[in-house]
Formats: sequence, C-alpha cells, structure tokens
Amino acid sequence: MPPVTVRPALPSDCQRMLELVRELAIYEKAPDEVNITLEHFSESGFGQNPVWWAIVAEAEGQVLAFALWYVRFSTWKGQKMYLEDILVTEAWRGKGIGTLLMDELIRIAKEKGFTGISWQVLEWNEPAVNFYKRYNALFDGEWLNATMYFPENDS
Repeated sequence: MPPVTVRPALPSDCQRMLELVRELAIYEKAPDEVNITLEHFSESGFGQNPVWWAIVAEAEGQVLAFALWYVRFSTWKGQKMYLEDILVTEAWRGKGIGTLLMDELIRIAKEKGFTGISWQVLEWNEPAVNFYKRYNALFDGEWLNATMYFPENDS
C-alpha cells in the first residue's frame, strides 16, 4: 500500500471531494439528493467567509478520503466541532484511513479549544457505528433530527 498522508483541503480538492460526496450519497441510498454546485461548494469552504473546513487523505497524489467540519455552538457547552462528513472511497476502506482522519480531527478540535466533536450517523450503517464505538462515542437516541428546506434557495 502506498503511503497515505493527511493534509488540509485545498480549493483544488473540491472537485474530488464532491465526487466522494456523490459516492456517499449512493451508499446512503440518496443519490439524487446531492444538488450543490462545485462553485457553491468551493465558495463555502474557500471564499471570503468560509463556513466549513476539511482535511483530506491522499496517496500518490489522489484524494482517497476527506473529513469536513464546521463550528457548532452550544449554549451549554460552547464551541464544538461538527463533523458533517467523513468518507473514505470504497476501494480504500478498512486500511486505517478513517482512523488517520479521525485522529487528526481530534487533534484539531483539541488545538482549537473545542469542547468536543458531534456528528450524525445512520443507525443502519454498522461499519460507521462500529468505527465510532472504537472512539467511545456516545449515541443519543432521545433527540430527533429536524430540518427545514427552502427550495427557492436550492443550489
């Protein structure tokens, strides 16, 4: 296996990251739900007012995985990292790349003084659930997810 390195995402990684987002959507049985444009994705991460940050894992110049996060604020706990997505392309799963990304996210969160990391995982995604259990993640079955969409503002 070629060496894998983890580094901050660059604007030039956005195209590949979106390819991986589409791969994730297929895995999560929602292939038609991804409608963000490359321009909006790139601007949101690398424009004047970025709202997300990311790290990528690469080998031989190819991005194999990424983790994308933003700051979440809790009136009870303060700033937390919210992990929006962590994805390793299917051919590279099971090779420790997710661990490299998660360990780097933990390092970043601690360095920034965040009170923790939060995320969501589909309950049927056993590989992901088991991965997070290795980190002693707490799973909360009490809270319901709520979303409101504005189709007129869709990308």
